[in-house]
Amino acid sequence: MNLEEIFKTVLDCSFKIHTALGPGLLESAYEECLHYELIQSGLKVRKQNPLPLVYKEVKLEIGYRIDLLVEDSVIIEVKSVEALCDIHMAQVLTYLRLSGCKLGLLVNFNVTHLKDGIKRVIL
Repeated sequence: MNLEEIFKTVLDCSFKIHTALGPGLLESAYEECLHYELIQSGLKVRKQNPLPLVYKEVKLEIGYRIDLLVEDSVIIEVKSVEALCDIHMAQVLTYLRLSGCKLGLLVNFNVTHLKDGIKRVIL
């Protein structure tokens, strides 16, 4: 499956969840539901995937975790916040750089219309 197909599947699953549950739940609830839906769609998904920081050839395990890593190529950062901020985008960009992935999605489920809560990030 190519990146665009994965992206479309993630969008479809996200909209399905938002339609069923709406805004107002904890981030962890949306993350679990999205993890479930993506697996049901036949995708390989890792949840809370550790991401080390390599500094001067030293691998530092400092607690970075990707919410969902899909097919080892797409990073999904799940949020349930009043509004997305620049720091959320910076977080996804950092995860993309550290992982070597090229496509990330920032999904904020705490919005009335999910289309307003999705940001596609390409490195």
